[in-house]
Amino acid sequence: MTKHTNPEETAARRMRLITPLLDPSLDPARIIELKKDICNREDISYRTISRYLDAYLTKGFNGLKPKVSYHQKESKLPEDFPQLLEEAIILRRECPTRSVNDIIRILELEDRVAPGLLCRSTLQRHMQAKGYGMKQVKLYTKQGVASRRFQKQHRCELYQGDIKYGPYLPIGKNGESKQVYLSVFIDDATRYIVAARFYDNQKVDIIEDTLRMAVMRYGKPDAIYVDNGKQYRSEWLTKACNRLDIRLLFAKPYHPEGKGKVEAFNRRIDSFLSEVALQRPQTLEELNHLLDIWINEHYHKSIHHSLNGITPETAFRTDSRVLRFVPADVCAEAFLHTQERGVDKTGCLSFQGKKYEAGMQLAGRKVEVFYDPTWTDEIEIHHNDFAPFKAKLLTIGEHCGIRQELSEELRPLTADHSRMLEGLNRQNTTNRTKTAVATTFRRQGTEASHV
Repeated sequence: MTKHTNPEETAARRMRLITPLLDPSLDPARIIELKKDICNREDISYRTISRYLDAYLTKGFNGLKPKVSYHQKESKLPEDFPQLLEEAIILRRECPTRSVNDIIRILELEDRVAPGLLCRSTLQRHMQAKGYGMKQVKLYTKQGVASRRFQKQHRCELYQGDIKYGPYLPIGKNGESKQVYLSVFIDDATRYIVAARFYDNQKVDIIEDTLRMAVMRYGKPDAIYVDNGKQYRSEWLTKACNRLDIRLLFAKPYHPEGKGKVEAFNRRIDSFLSEVALQRPQTLEELNHLLDIWINEHYHKSIHHSLNGITPETAFRTDSRVLRFVPADVCAEAFLHTQERGVDKTGCLSFQGKKYEAGMQLAGRKVEVFYDPTWTDEIEIHHNDFAPFKAKLLTIGEHCGIRQELSEELRPLTADHSRMLEGLNRQNTTNRTKTAVATTFRRQGTEASHV
């Protein structure tokens, strides 16, 4: 006899699922994100977790109890249900996105079952038990069926990076609430957080800041592994990795399983955000201070089952691989941004609304500007014909100032005659002489014929 679940136990299990969603301080965007995390962790649909939450908010705990017990549904199954189940599986395999309601509708249209006899939840439950739930079939259709777990042997062989939506803080204009974002890099082998910080935007600059932080603190990795977000597909990140000799790897589109370690950390962050909601930080600095405390005093010191029962901190600090630190000047150059600009006739160039002195030797030429987005009082000019040099902001005073002198090789020469006109004059004289001689011979030939 099939063992059936008690309605009270079912309601209690559903209550545990939706408990994180009942925090009154959660905003709609945060509720949606938590629902998705619960769905991925518990292997249930987004619609199901939403239905549980609505039922609880409407009817309380009793709303979470099953309306009809499983044994009552089993007693109403058609006699040929095994054959119907096989045909339903074939319909699902033909089109993995076909819903259970559509499958039942097809069976009814083909007169395989009387209308209303098959219950959607019953057929869905039996199909999942056979391994043909919609999520299961979608996994089968992916290349390779499933992503194999992998783990690097030593620290700093691979950093995984990601961006996660954070809470709202009163840091907007006039104290308005503004959402912040977490940029994080985690060491693949040890699960150690090499860099993590909240920002008030999700531009490429936050990736630069956290990656620079990781490289300066723990040395450069062999590779970094990120998703296909526009922040990671930037020209700057590609150049920075090339300069530092770091391989830049991207996850396959719609295959987040490959970044499972950083995704798992993001789920751990949810517990931190629950505590932050009670603390109510008012600034980014306060939030990041709390994040550092939570990571260093809790996450890094908690035993990790995938690390054979040791903590990420122990795993990272006892690893035998030597950290490869980058000299400060090399690191600074690697993280510079570049843009092309033209130098005007005064030897100056415009960049981000400011004027810089590049020198008369580059007047009228295109140059490459290397700069740090956080400090643009000075930029570096690169050109193939000259060694790189620093260009400072143009100082504009009350007077026009002293005009820069051109170098000797660029200075115009003084001439007392036009070589162009003299050349044309010589060519004209030569052409007239040749024409006159030819005419004379022709005329002489004509006179001789008359004689």
